[in-house]
Amino acid sequence: MSVQIPFRPKDPAAGAARSGGPLGSVDRAARALLAPTRSGSSPLAVAVVTVLTVAAALGITAGLVAIVGGAPGEVFSSMLDGSVGTPGAFSQTLLEATPLLLVAVGSCVSSRAGVFNIGQEGQMLIGASVGAYVGLRTQGPPAVVLTLTLVCSALGGALWAAIPAVMRYRRGVDVVVSTLLMIFIAEQLVSFVVSKPWLLQETRVSGQIVAPQSNALAPSFRLPTLGDYPGLTISLGAFLAVGLAIVVAVLLARSRWGFRLRMLGHNPLAARHAGVREATFGGLALALSGAFSGLAGGVVLTGEVYRLQPGMSDNYGWDGLLVALVARDNPIAAVPTALVFGALRSGGGVLASTGVPAYLIDITQALLVFAFVLPPALLALWRSTADRRPPPPGRHLHLRPGRRVRGRRVTGGHGGRGTHGANGAYRAYGECGARGAGRGERGDRREGQRR
Repeated sequence: MSVQIPFRPKDPAAGAARSGGPLGSVDRAARALLAPTRSGSSPLAVAVVTVLTVAAALGITAGLVAIVGGAPGEVFSSMLDGSVGTPGAFSQTLLEATPLLLVAVGSCVSSRAGVFNIGQEGQMLIGASVGAYVGLRTQGPPAVVLTLTLVCSALGGALWAAIPAVMRYRRGVDVVVSTLLMIFIAEQLVSFVVSKPWLLQETRVSGQIVAPQSNALAPSFRLPTLGDYPGLTISLGAFLAVGLAIVVAVLLARSRWGFRLRMLGHNPLAARHAGVREATFGGLALALSGAFSGLAGGVVLTGEVYRLQPGMSDNYGWDGLLVALVARDNPIAAVPTALVFGALRSGGGVLASTGVPAYLIDITQALLVFAFVLPPALLALWRSTADRRPPPPGRHLHLRPGRRVRGRRVTGGHGGRGTHGANGAYRAYGECGARGAGRGERGDRREGQRR
């Protein structure tokens, strides 16, 4: 008598991913979005196609500028002057790029593990809230208080990201949905915190209206800068962001932890068979991503805004996620990409003087994201189309080991016409004509005689 034992997945998330439900659909959509970033195309082909797509994106932007009544040359010149034209403008670009780079590095960590975190806006706000509480309520040496403020900001973001991680690996709640919804909870929580005097609302002054914000940090508790305005000024946060990007890149590429993390992102089933605990490594990757976002909130707090405000995230989380997407989950590539996006943010402030709407900056960012993300996908589509194209009838295929034919790879052999089957026999391709098929059959017979 046979007994059938029903399959029970080890975790609810695995069952949701295997099923055709909405959670599995969101997981598949997120992995499909990240899949083109791991294309196997040659770097030269990707670079050529990227140059063409970027040129097309800039051409579309110039056309939109002309449609709204502006001069494309004047607009591009003004944006260039407002972002890198003067030392002060370049300082503002570096200031804008620093939180973008921190958020992008955290996104690279979670994406390498196959966890698509899109809640960086909320994690930034929570990290800044925790950092503001520590910075305003702690007394001591400035270096110690500043360090505690940044560390607690990172811990706040990590704890906020750990909530979706627990829901993901305990109850099977999709990370994309949970991290997105946690943004709205964080916004309401910060608005509540800055509206209560017993929490972080600014001190009431007689005759003045109390704004929904905290008191300003003491000047000694702020991030120091190198240089003086109007010359070039570089915040300590920029050095911190670049250093962390290098450290994360080395760990992902050269450490055992990074290898297991990448294995989990490429093939969760194989990673589980190899002994990689999905809940441990996936949850840790999501918490680290939140820690980097919280640290970005702490850097904005101590280096730019100096007080907690409900809108202080200023789309840094969304733009940082785009930086990671354009950088193809490479922390080193995220450094120049963050500079480009920082230049767009700082240069967009001068668009009002040219009579062009400021929302064109958002359109330009979206077009650039498409321009950098599409080339691997386009090359993969072209390669798959070429593999499926049948050869002309009556012609023979001269194949070498490693070449792909209709999606199947030729493995081993000694060249010639036809393809090698799984058993090593020398078979002719089905559509190469009668002559090629006859030679393939004779090759099969000779192979059988040798055996």
